[in-house]
Amino acid sequence: MTALHTEQAPRMLTMRVGATIWRLQHRTLVVRIVLVVLLLLLGAVALTIGTFQLDLTQVLSALTGGGEDNIRKLVVEWRLPRVLFAVLGGIALGVSGAIFQSLTRNPLGSPDVIGFDAGSYTGALLVMLVLGSVSYTSIAVGAVGGGVLTALLVYVLAYRRGIQGFRFIIVGIGVSAFLVGINSYLLIRTGAEEARAAVAWGFGSFSALGYEQLVPFSIVLLLILPLVAITRRGFALLELGDDAATALGVNRERSRLVMTVLGVALTAIVTAAAGPIAFVALVAPQVARRLVRAPGLDMTSAGLLGAVLLLAADFVGQRIDITVGLVTVVVGGAYFAWLLIKEGFRR
Repeated sequence: MTALHTEQAPRMLTMRVGATIWRLQHRTLVVRIVLVVLLLLLGAVALTIGTFQLDLTQVLSALTGGGEDNIRKLVVEWRLPRVLFAVLGGIALGVSGAIFQSLTRNPLGSPDVIGFDAGSYTGALLVMLVLGSVSYTSIAVGAVGGGVLTALLVYVLAYRRGIQGFRFIIVGIGVSAFLVGINSYLLIRTGAEEARAAVAWGFGSFSALGYEQLVPFSIVLLLILPLVAITRRGFALLELGDDAATALGVNRERSRLVMTVLGVALTAIVTAAAGPIAFVALVAPQVARRLVRAPGLDMTSAGLLGAVLLLAADFVGQRIDITVGLVTVVVGGAYFAWLLIKEGFRR
């Protein structure tokens, strides 16, 4: 592998791996490095907080296999899975948001705004309240199934000789409102204890998660992300316009459908593990785009920023004793309102 700096593009880093050439803007590379460093720092600090406070020296010693047995168990077995969930969940939500904002060509295009989170929540509620199962696997299958079915329904209803971003968003918001009504009905018709557990799960939290949930979540995520990378090139050509993409040999609707399913799967596995976590998928791609200042949506930077945002939100939630889902709703809701006002003035 060799790195070359071309005179024609001094701000681009060009890398050759065999017959493949990769080009990356210097600013993009710097932003990604900074985000990774922030993740490492936030993760280390997050491992120090809890009922029993630790310092960074104790945390680092525990992670490298040293220190006292009880501290090592506290850090590695109890706190580390929560941090890893926040990082991996943030990556999944950030990439999912980038997919849908590219698909709709609209900064409001996000799985939680369009309604796919509501569909995942409906699937999980049906499993918990109707089927009476509270196992992680059953809830995960219900959440993923609900999210995918909702996406397909929105796709079919929005299809009119192709998919247009604005129609896709409007149909998604309508389907989301319908599903919210179903979710409320399910909670009202069930017993108080079951409803309380379902509502608590619906706030979004990493507190009850451990390696038992982290391992299958990580495996599924590692299966989805390569599929996103494989289909990314054809999907990126759609950002040039439908006519240009077709001229370059891209099957527009097939690419959109595949990326829709993959984007829903990413947000659904997070919902399946921790409950609905709103607005990270909305905020991360837009903030990443402003930091990178590159044309199009950078899924890698969006994923890294999503991880930073979700880990920071979980850290704040632990400090003030509320769930991470409530933190993201407050912060993301303010961003959503600002985005609506900005779009209104722009139009």
